[in-house]
Amino acid sequence: MDSKRGWEELKLENLKAVKVVGKGGMGTVFLVRRRNDKQRMALKVVEKRWVERERRGRWEMEVLSRLSHPFLPSLIGSFESPQLLAWALPYCPGGDLNLLRYRQTDRTFSPAVIRFYAAEILCALDHLHSMGIAYRDLKPENVLIQSTGHVTLTDFDLSTKLTPKPKPIHVPLAEPPRRKHRRNFTRWIPLLPPDSRTRNANGLVKPNSARVSPVSRRKPSFSDGQRSNSFVGTEEYVSPEVVRGDGHEFAVDWWALGILIYEMLYGATPFKGKNRRETFRNVLTKSPEFVGKRTPLTDLVERLLVKDPTRRLGYARGAAEIKQHDFFRGVRWDLLTEVVRPPFIPSREDAAGEEAEHGGLDIRDYFANLKQSPSLPDSPSASSSYGFKKSVSLTEF
Repeated sequence: MDSKRGWEELKLENLKAVKVVGKGGMGTVFLVRRRNDKQRMALKVVEKRWVERERRGRWEMEVLSRLSHPFLPSLIGSFESPQLLAWALPYCPGGDLNLLRYRQTDRTFSPAVIRFYAAEILCALDHLHSMGIAYRDLKPENVLIQSTGHVTLTDFDLSTKLTPKPKPIHVPLAEPPRRKHRRNFTRWIPLLPPDSRTRNANGLVKPNSARVSPVSRRKPSFSDGQRSNSFVGTEEYVSPEVVRGDGHEFAVDWWALGILIYEMLYGATPFKGKNRRETFRNVLTKSPEFVGKRTPLTDLVERLLVKDPTRRLGYARGAAEIKQHDFFRGVRWDLLTEVVRPPFIPSREDAAGEEAEHGGLDIRDYFANLKQSPSLPDSPSASSSYGFKKSVSLTEF
C-alpha cells in the first residue's frame, strides 16, 4: 500500500491481462488477474503522451480514491511508467445496463425493474453530490452490474467538483419495522399489475452514444452554490442548461437520470435527432413523448426532464426530494444492499468460461503495437462498458 496516496502500487509483472473489455477515446480497459491470489480487476490504462487523457485520468483516480459506497467503485491500486498511467477497479462481470437491456425480449425493462436500478443509481448520485461532485456522464453504458446484481457507476473523468448548496432539513417518511430475514427483489418492492407496464413494440436498439468533450463557456457563475460552465456530457443525455451554456450544477445529473429512465422504459432516448444539431434542438424545445395512460413512472420522468433546472425535481432538496416521489413509494432505502436476488445476477460459470478461452496478453506490447497504427488518435473503437467512449467536438453545432 502506498502510504502517501492511500492505495496500492501495482506492478504489471504481477498482473495477467486476460482480455480487452473496453476501448475508446480515453484509453483501454483490460480484465486482469493477480498472479498470486487470482483476484480479477478492471485495469484502465491511458498513454501519457496524450496530455488531456493523462490529466483526466489523474482526476478520476483522485475521485475514486475518496469513494466509499456500495454502488460506487473503489480504487484498488495504480501503476505508472514514463509511458503509461493505469488504475485498477473491481471487475463487474455483468456488463453494463445497456447490454442488459438488449438482452430483454423487447429491449425494455418493466417498471418494477426500473425502480430497482433507478433507486440504486439515485443513491450513488446522492453520495457523489454530498461530496460536492457532479457526475455529468450518467448513461446506461456507465452503469455496470456487479457480481451480486447490484449496480456501480463508472467513468468519473468528466465529473467535477462543485460547492454544494446548503442542505435543507429533511424529515424521512415513516417506515414499517425492519424484518430480520434477508430480502429478495420481489420482497423489496411490490410488483406492479400487468396493465401498468408500458412497452416499446419497435424494440429500438441505440448505437453507442457520443461523448462531448469539456469546452469552457466562460460565463458568470451563480450565487446559489457553485456552477460549472463547461460543455460536457453525452449528447443524448446533455441537459438544456449545458446546451445553452448557462452554467450548470448538480441538477444536470437529475436530467440525465430522467433520460436514463425513459430509455429503460421505451428502449430509446426522448430527444435523439438525425444529427447532433437536431438532438440539441430537441433538448431545448421538444417535450418527451409518452405512450399510454399517465403513471407515477411517466410523471417522474416528466418532472426530471423539466428544461428549467430551478424547477426540475431534485433541484431544491436533491435526492431526498426524488425519493419521496410516488414512483418510489414503498422502497426501503435502508435495505437496498440487502436485496440478495436483484433482477439479474451474472452467471459465475459463464464468466469463468469466457476467461478460460483467452490466453492473455502483454499490456506493454499492446500499446507498443498501437503506436504503429496511424488511426489510433483519430478513430478509437467504442466499447459498451467501463465508460470509455469516443469524444466529439462541438464545431458543427
